Amino acid sequence: MTVEPFDAVDVIRAKRDGGVVPEDALRWMVDAYTRGYVSDAQMASFAMAVFQRGMQRDEIRVLTDAMIASGERMSFAALGKRTVDKHSTGGVGDKITLPLAPLVASFGVAVPQLSGRGLGHTGGTLDKLESIPGWRAALSNEEMFAQLQGEVGAVICAAGSGLAPADKKLYALRDVTGTVEAIPLIASSIMSKKIAEGTDALVLDVKFGSGAFMQDIERARELARTMVELGTDSGVSTTALLTDMNVPLGRAIGNANEVRESVEVLAGGGPADVRELTLALAREMLALSGHPDADVEKALDGGRAMDVWNAMIRAQDGDPTAPLPAPRETHTVTAEAEGFVTRMDALPFGIAAWRLGAGRARAEDAVVHAAGIDLHVKPGDQVRAGDPLFTLSADDAARFSRALDAVAGAWEIGAEKPAASPLVRERITA
Repeated sequence: MTVEPFDAVDVIRAKRDGGVVPEDALRWMVDAYTRGYVSDAQMASFAMAVFQRGMQRDEIRVLTDAMIASGERMSFAALGKRTVDKHSTGGVGDKITLPLAPLVASFGVAVPQLSGRGLGHTGGTLDKLESIPGWRAALSNEEMFAQLQGEVGAVICAAGSGLAPADKKLYALRDVTGTVEAIPLIASSIMSKKIAEGTDALVLDVKFGSGAFMQDIERARELARTMVELGTDSGVSTTALLTDMNVPLGRAIGNANEVRESVEVLAGGGPADVRELTLALAREMLALSGHPDADVEKALDGGRAMDVWNAMIRAQDGDPTAPLPAPRETHTVTAEAEGFVTRMDALPFGIAAWRLGAGRARAEDAVVHAAGIDLHVKPGDQVRAGDPLFTLSADDAARFSRALDAVAGAWEIGAEKPAASPLVRERITA
């Protein structure tokens, strides 16, 4: 019988009492938990100690590295070109990956975008793309490399189960023990997978506000800085943008309707905020990839990005020209008075879209691709009584009641036009 070099209780006590866990003990803790020697109860206690006491920069680096070491590490060195990825902490109406990946790839940079599915009020990139007839998220490593190396240059697909399995196990535990919000654990969770993925550069879209994971801007800033430090310490060129998620991003919240809106952006149109953030993130990604002067507006408006989008969808067996799913039932909410839209809180609209069937309550639930919300106005827009504010879409009209309950009081109409607030608040570098 193998004698373990450390005791989980000692590691828990060290962190509980505000101490620094020695590197070899912390690496052992992650490894022993992954192989089942350290119990869920012990790791839950450790996670709570981290939540309450925090971690120093070097501890977070070791924790992240230990989680990477629990699985495989990918390498794109054989591609012969730079690779750059983007990660968003998620929000309501956040479909930026869809137009962004082909836009960046149109400059000859490889974009391996390993994405996930939605849970609760935040949508998943893969769920959105599966609205496209025939499109598939599961690719072998060989298929992914071929798509990146060839003329397409971009891939959006599911991450393999071999990347950072310790994170998958710890994430599930955090979700049921009230420790999700611990910044060291969030940062190590996100960055272990991104670093293991093997990209040369990474741009982080860290959101704050009503519809974001981090509602407080100070905590969002701390998370962004922590992740930029982790990437930098691991040799990945990393920057972050701190972006506002108090209002839904764009006008579409759901799956098929978000794909439709993304295609509008790729055609040179679409909502101003989606276009603005797509261009801002593209500039960051291309600057880190050796293209600081890239004319991203020309690539978007001239059709180059759309060409890559069509090729990317076809490469994964999708038909970019096929009609997207349409809802069976719709319900439009209208303005009761004249004035300006002064407020439109993101979170209630995200919850409403989820209740309409656009999201899932459990990982195994199916999503309704045609369900969601289309906003006809945003804060600052002027309306008259009777003008449409937003339309709910579902396959079952019985879902409208609970969705309407979710958005009750989530918007306001006032006499004065509200001041506009910047979408991109800060840029954070190492």
